[in-house]
Amino acid sequence: MQRRLDARARSINMLRLALLATAALLVALPPAAAASGVRSLLTARNDALEQNRTADVPDDATLESAGAKIGKVTVRALDVFDTAREDEDNWLFRTVNRLHINTRESTLVNRLFFKEGDIYQGRLLEESERLLRDTRYLYDAAVRPVRYAEGVVDIEVVTRDVWTLNPGVSFGRTGGKSTSGIEIEELNLLGRGPQINVKQLNEGERDITAIRFADRQLGSTWWALEAEYSNFSDGGAKRFSLEQPFYALDTRRAGGVSFFDTTRIDSRYDLGERVAEYGAEQRLQSAWFGLSQGLQGNFVTRWTVGVTSDEWRFSKVPGSAFKMALPPDRKLVYPWATVEWVENDFRAVRNRDQIERTEDFQYGLNAALGIGYATTGLGADRNALVFNSRASKGFELSGKRSLLLAASLNGRYEEGNLADTLWSATARYYHRQSDRRLFFAGLAVDAGEKLDIDRELMLGGDTGLRGYPLRYQGGQGRWLLTFEQRAFTDWYPFRLVHVGAAAFVDVGGTWGRDPYASKTHEILGDVGVGLRLGNSRSALGNVLHIDLAFPVNGDKSLQSMQVVVETKRSF
Repeated sequence: MQRRLDARARSINMLRLALLATAALLVALPPAAAASGVRSLLTARNDALEQNRTADVPDDATLESAGAKIGKVTVRALDVFDTAREDEDNWLFRTVNRLHINTRESTLVNRLFFKEGDIYQGRLLEESERLLRDTRYLYDAAVRPVRYAEGVVDIEVVTRDVWTLNPGVSFGRTGGKSTSGIEIEELNLLGRGPQINVKQLNEGERDITAIRFADRQLGSTWWALEAEYSNFSDGGAKRFSLEQPFYALDTRRAGGVSFFDTTRIDSRYDLGERVAEYGAEQRLQSAWFGLSQGLQGNFVTRWTVGVTSDEWRFSKVPGSAFKMALPPDRKLVYPWATVEWVENDFRAVRNRDQIERTEDFQYGLNAALGIGYATTGLGADRNALVFNSRASKGFELSGKRSLLLAASLNGRYEEGNLADTLWSATARYYHRQSDRRLFFAGLAVDAGEKLDIDRELMLGGDTGLRGYPLRYQGGQGRWLLTFEQRAFTDWYPFRLVHVGAAAFVDVGGTWGRDPYASKTHEILGDVGVGLRLGNSRSALGNVLHIDLAFPVNGDKSLQSMQVVVETKRSF
């Protein structure tokens, strides 16, 4: 009993230290920041990207009502480092600029939705800017009118490159498990946009050796090609797709083909430990075609039809010590149709989920409803209605508060009952307290109905409960509530990474019986603090997380602290 009390006392002391560290991180700025004073982080873009249109250029409404035409389009692809600045003019940064191949002007022009001689439409400049920022090889982009005379408006496109070659070693740690790897990756081959990746990874469950090639604008078109070949320690995978997506609001046609084959050993988990395993083979093939009338008013409606074959086969693992019933094989072959609605309402913000990057959020309605029918007449092993749907919408509650909602429902209806059906919903709330501080709250809920045996809903370190092992607690449903106080400093060490910090609380739980897991449905929680390093110079991950997380409930075997190191796309 005394040992338990001593252990609890140590945990309480560690928690107190964590909270004190949090206060220091969230209140104090580094000396460099204090010396320079507090500046507005919302306008902290590079000077060349920050400039607005001059006073002699009318607003979009005036230009459009006047029927202005687009004149000269000037493109400036800026280096990784701005050596015109004294603090970036050194031999290392100059060497990086010389070694890096900047994005070619033709590559940038191919991603614009306008050309010289077109009638001016302000929304096309905004949409082009969003598409440019959506690439991994650009840090930021600005598309703006710079001159207007005699009915002609000149446009300037300014982008900032990032370092895209990754010849190195990767490491991460989440939920008490470490991952590592060696890879050579180029995300903007010869400045033309294609990606190539060769890697060897240890992901805990399996070792992976893979090569991947992707080009989102094949041959300067809007066709996207992706091909990947992977060899696993327990199998392998092949992937190929050739698609022209609905790449813009006004895109009228889309379509493509794809296939994915994989063989591997899948596992089920309980309290972070493997309790079952089985061989899994999947063969997924799809072909589709879509039509739209483009942007009508402020909405886009898209119709898509296609056919999909999705086959799964399961087998026992030779020599396995685990005992469980194998998931039944299944094969679904079905034609399907989907209708999608997209509202043209996007907002550009800074320092919300990123540090010192322009972020594009869709506030408008984005919804889709798809229905298919699998039938034995086409080669399926059953007759089933296959359905999928999703919807998202953002709300600006005030100048400082925003709420983003999303939900989805996917599954099958067969033999008079729902099967493998999953309903998911998320809510993300942002409250900007100042230029340097933001409060975030997030809620995620997943509810399953007669899930297939190979579909496992788990809650743990890999699903946002940072103080717990991976795949800690399972069930037919789960929920996770996160509160996070975020701090954005103007500390920019070596002009390589932007520094932020966070204090967080995660609370979650599961419900429903998982027949292959312990009957534990406690409410789990953790508290912690973390450092955030925003990557501003390379394309290799946006935000590095270094977290200390302390569980406050759960199994006695839990470690009193989890150290989490991982790269994410958001704060």
